[in-house]
Parts: sequence; C-alpha cells; structure tokens
Amino acid sequence: MSNSFSNQFRSVIEWQDPKPETLFEKWTESGDEIKNASKLIINPGQGCLFVYEGKVEGVFEEEGLYDLKTENIPFWTTIKNAMYKFESAHKVGIFFYRKAEMQNIRWGTPSPITYKDPVYNFPVGLGAFGNFSFRITKPVDFFTNVLAGDNYYPVKAIQKVILSRITQPISDFLANASFSYAEIDKHRNEIASFSKDSCTQIFDELGFELLDFRIEGTSFDEETKTRIGRIADMSAEAQAMKELGVSYQDYQQLEALKNMSKNEGGGNIGMQMGAGLGMGQMMGNMMTNQSNQQQQPSQQQNNTPQADDPMQKLEKLKKMFDAGFIDEQEYKQKKQEILSQF
Repeated sequence: MSNSFSNQFRSVIEWQDPKPETLFEKWTESGDEIKNASKLIINPGQGCLFVYEGKVEGVFEEEGLYDLKTENIPFWTTIKNAMYKFESAHKVGIFFYRKAEMQNIRWGTPSPITYKDPVYNFPVGLGAFGNFSFRITKPVDFFTNVLAGDNYYPVKAIQKVILSRITQPISDFLANASFSYAEIDKHRNEIASFSKDSCTQIFDELGFELLDFRIEGTSFDEETKTRIGRIADMSAEAQAMKELGVSYQDYQQLEALKNMSKNEGGGNIGMQMGAGLGMGQMMGNMMTNQSNQQQQPSQQQNNTPQADDPMQKLEKLKKMFDAGFIDEQEYKQKKQEILSQF
C-alpha cells in the first residue's frame, strides 16, 4: 500500500489501489506522517478503523474526505498528543477494510453425502456446489474477535472459515431430505433456500451479511451412477421383453445358448452346433407362442384352429433383432427359414 502527501507537515491518509482479495490491511506509515496527517480519504467500498493501544477508537464507514485537524474528532487529538509525548509510532494503527460486496465465492460439499435413495432403495453418494455473496457489517467485532491486530487479512481466509461452518447444515439437510437420483434437479431451489436460511446466522456471528446463495449443480458419485445405469438398462430390456411377449426366463435361456454357440475358446464343435440348434428352436417356440396368443381371441370366436402366420413370425423376428436379442446373422438365418414356408 502506498500513501501520498505534499510534505512532512501535511500528509494524506488513503488506501490506494487495494487488491480485490484483501479484506483488511494496515496502512503503513512513519510516525511523523500520522502525527502531521491532515486529511483522510475513504474511497467507495472502503471503511477505516483507528486503533490506539490495541483498542478501536474510531470508525469511518462513509466514503468522503475528512479534515482531521478541523473536524470534531476527539480521539484523533488524543492519539496525536500521545504520539508526540512518547514518540512511538507503534501505539496507533490505521486499518482499512473492504466494505464492498464480495461476490461469487465458491462453496461445495467436501465429500459425498450418503443416504438411502427412496426410489431405488440403495445407498447413494450426493455432492452439491455453488457460490455465494456477502459483505462485512460488523467491522469492529470482526477486527476484535478474528483479526486480533494482524496487519493483513485476505478474503480467502474468512472464506475458509465460512466454508467449514456452512457445509455441515447443508449436508445434514440433504441427507435428511433424501431426494431421489431422478428428482434431485427439481429440488435445487429448495436446497438453495434452506441453505441461505440456515447459513444467515453463521455469517452474522462472524460479522457479515449473506446477500445471495446459489446452487449451481449436484452430482452423484461414480458408484451410484453405475448402479443407476445398470437399472436403466435392465428396465429397458424388461420393457422390450414385455412388448415382445418374452418371459425373463426365456430371455436368460436364449442368452445362455447364444454364449455357448459363440464360444471362441475352441470348445466341442458338436456342443456349439447343439446350442445353435437349441437357440433356433427356442426362437421358433417364442414366435409361435406369441402368434398363438394373438390368434386366441379369434379361435375362441370361430372355435376353429388357425395355422401359424409367417407374417407375424417375421414381425416378431424383426422386433427381436431391433431389441438386440439376436444378432444380424441369426436374424437372416431365421428369416430365411420363415420365408421358405411360403
């Protein structure tokens, strides 16, 4: 920090070009500059504390130009007289502080919050992150209880203190709320509102006002994402089997036969051929069963059996191929068998 003055007998006290990461900073000076100071400049977004013998004797919170020699500032006269008498520049301290709003301060849960998902009924790990804005409202209390006379105090120092205190109530809220994986994004505003309400007192106790609190996003741990992905895949397969009229047991048998027929480990050729024949027979039975189910109402009405419809078989075969139950080679082979019946 630098200061400007016209000469030894007329100095100006001013906080010039403070860095945005600075919250409190002591004005550096020589004894003569303080004793002969005639002007104090408080720029926009700044405040100033006068400290003597370890005690705050004066606070300047409004921006402007102050005439220290003519205005009614009793403590200033006391300070100068004491300094002249004892010739000690260490008995007085002038501290400027950042009064402007501190914006876009990052926050985030330090580790995933674990709770049981109410929909999927297994443990999940949830994290949340965002930003907040605040400003100092009790500079004297903060200076006395936290700064304790240090010459410099950065914003990141109080940020660390705040983060250590606000993450616990937010974590407790998320754990107790137990938002489902599929619905967490719908509750962002609710999380932000609770977080701001629960953190207001924490900021006030430290001497600050919480102006804004935002949730930018939530994220689940990789284990949770993997589990949800598997459930989604199984749900899609179950829906496809339902539309095709295939039972889960039939599907499992079909997958086992496919794995046997595609064995690349040099196994028994007869076993592989047998698996292939069994798979073909099973697909035929699955398609026949569905055709019979579709024809059953008509049979009840006419009381006459109907032959399997090749077109229905082809339609069923195409659905099985589109659903990934059979590969292209199996699809073409079975298709040719059905077409040969025409």
